[in-house]
Amino acid sequence: MTALLEGHNVVMSFGGLTAVHDVSFQVQPGEIFGLIGPNGAGKTTLFRCITGVYRATAGKILFKGHEITRLMPHDTCVLGVTNTHQIVKPFQDMTVLDNVRVGAFFGRGWARGEVKDATREAMRVLEFTRLAGKAHALARNLTLPDRKRLEVARALATRPELLLLDEVVAGLNPTETDMMVELIRQLRDSGITIFMVEHVMRAVLNVSDRIMVLSYGDKIAEGTPRQVASDPKVIEAYLGKGFANQPPRAGE
Repeated sequence: MTALLEGHNVVMSFGGLTAVHDVSFQVQPGEIFGLIGPNGAGKTTLFRCITGVYRATAGKILFKGHEITRLMPHDTCVLGVTNTHQIVKPFQDMTVLDNVRVGAFFGRGWARGEVKDATREAMRVLEFTRLAGKAHALARNLTLPDRKRLEVARALATRPELLLLDEVVAGLNPTETDMMVELIRQLRDSGITIFMVEHVMRAVLNVSDRIMVLSYGDKIAEGTPRQVASDPKVIEAYLGKGFANQPPRAGE
């Protein structure tokens, strides 16, 4: 199977600091690919290289076999690569509907002529994300879970093939987390490939098909959730050397 997204030896440096070092990966069509690692591991930096916010210092990033390493964010969006943001920043004084209409106007569907009515497209997305009942509410009045859904809705309105989710469940309680995980599964089932950064292990381990782990900018592991969760290098990165080689306790 040809990968939808590929990174080949990606490096991102800021002066003397290398935030991402020689990272290679593949995201297959139709999968949920998780990206985890301790704070400062380079996860969001890698996302920003993919979407064009940063230009990788070295290496290549390919989408559907075509290099996108030097493209700007609006170019990658029109190609079908869209991301959500770790800190949600809707247009506070605009309605939920108008926030999503912005995504419809600037996305792949509008550029290709597939979307001719931004309001209708926005309402379709709001129905999918269960925000239609709040379409005319101001974004500033939404709860955190609804602001998270609005962030996803704005991205969906661009009609992505690949959706990058940056800590979309951060700050949610367990019930809200389960609802967001279900939405992520529904997105995948609708034909959208998901690449997600997440710190909430319960969420990312339950929903991902495969997971890649970064630590201090280096890729230290990749595999199924079970493989990654039991990898000594991953345990050491999160908990320290003292935990990496301990035998499992009874019942684990």
